[in-house]
Amino acid sequence: MALIKSISGIRGTIGGKPGSGLSPIDVVKFTTAYAQWLKESTKKDVLKVVVGRDARISGPMVSNLVVGTLMGCGVNVVDADLATTPTVEVAVTMEEADGGIILTASHNPKQWNALKLLNSKGEFLSDADGKRILSIAESDSFFFAEVDDLGKVVKQASFSQKHIDSVLALKAVDIDAVKKAKLRVVVDAVNSVGGVVIPELLERMGVEVVKLYCEPNGQFPHNPEPLPEHLVDIAQLVVKEKADLGIVVDPDVDRLAFVCEDGSMFGEEYTLVAVADYLLSITKGNVVSNLSSSRALKDIAIKHGVEYAASAVGEVNVVAKMKEVGAVIGGEGNGGVIYPESHYGRDALVGVAIFLTHLAKSGKTCLELRKTYPSYHISKNKIELTPAIDVDDVLLKMKAKYADCQINDIDGVRIDIDNRWVHLRKSNTEPIIRIYSEAPTVAEADAFAGQIIGDIRSICNL
Repeated sequence: MALIKSISGIRGTIGGKPGSGLSPIDVVKFTTAYAQWLKESTKKDVLKVVVGRDARISGPMVSNLVVGTLMGCGVNVVDADLATTPTVEVAVTMEEADGGIILTASHNPKQWNALKLLNSKGEFLSDADGKRILSIAESDSFFFAEVDDLGKVVKQASFSQKHIDSVLALKAVDIDAVKKAKLRVVVDAVNSVGGVVIPELLERMGVEVVKLYCEPNGQFPHNPEPLPEHLVDIAQLVVKEKADLGIVVDPDVDRLAFVCEDGSMFGEEYTLVAVADYLLSITKGNVVSNLSSSRALKDIAIKHGVEYAASAVGEVNVVAKMKEVGAVIGGEGNGGVIYPESHYGRDALVGVAIFLTHLAKSGKTCLELRKTYPSYHISKNKIELTPAIDVDDVLLKMKAKYADCQINDIDGVRIDIDNRWVHLRKSNTEPIIRIYSEAPTVAEADAFAGQIIGDIRSICNL
């Protein structure tokens, strides 16, 4: 059992005792704290909150608790039901709501769920706001509405259509070019909400769709994180169907990965790289990614004569840096594309539409397009945490050990040595230390990561 409270939301496994997992009592407590924070921060008597969920098995149960609790707090609810994370973000602004709650544990397995909290801009909360909500939750000083002041619920199922409409209306999206390319695409949506919205988006762009795991029943057929080792089925089906490419999204559709026509991975890190390359070819501006993302994006920025900036890991941090430097595109190396012309949130629908426009206009195959980008390889590793491990102490000792190298410590510790880098940080979403390394070859990246893991195990006596 696990319950993790962070800027990424309140995330936990379903079941168990309160405080040890995401129990119904925890759902009610944190929803109430969020409602009280909204009242405190907005000074408004009447509030409106959009609630949406992915297709997890626990989704209806958690949604009923959240909606009922908001009503009990006197908050009016717009229930979007099944909706992607970016759809709920867009819906908050469409409805001129005071906030939003997305019920999804993103890439985590089916036993997990989470409350992702949004502000009135449809963006994730700042660290300070998140901490204030946690403080309210721990105080247990809750106040609920009397019977005449209970919130009301309106069910609104049209947000996915409106979201797709807004994506297709973007100037960077060329529907005619995609239609002329006559693309055939396999979609793996891990049996969640992406199985509904991605095929519809593609079909409206004139793409022939082959569906794989697109039934939104929450029965994930493989680990839902879109990593190569989990994508064997779609790789085989792309080849079998003679498709032009494969599209993979996670359960809440904020991460995006592509499979080339020969079944090879385009590379989750290169989703943002390809989208940025196209956008920078039609408009100039700065770009941003986090410290754990490939240096290929910086290479693309240099190619187009614009500035690249790195942020701490976490969507809220990327967005803050993008606003600071006036970035026209940004995101994360996990396949998260943030395009301000649409909204400040990772959005696989936006990523798909712009990538297909890029592919169609390039006249290249997916594999040929991938070969036009710098070749780097990232090794993604992790060490499970135990109560005996003091992560902050580990990071300080690693920083000292590599003091002669280029160090960035705005988020954990990133160490750059020549053409290699490694980034060590405590995860916001799981009880682990993430260890990401990048180098020109797989062997070099794995070796560098292995070296660092060995150092950490030595420090921790593991």
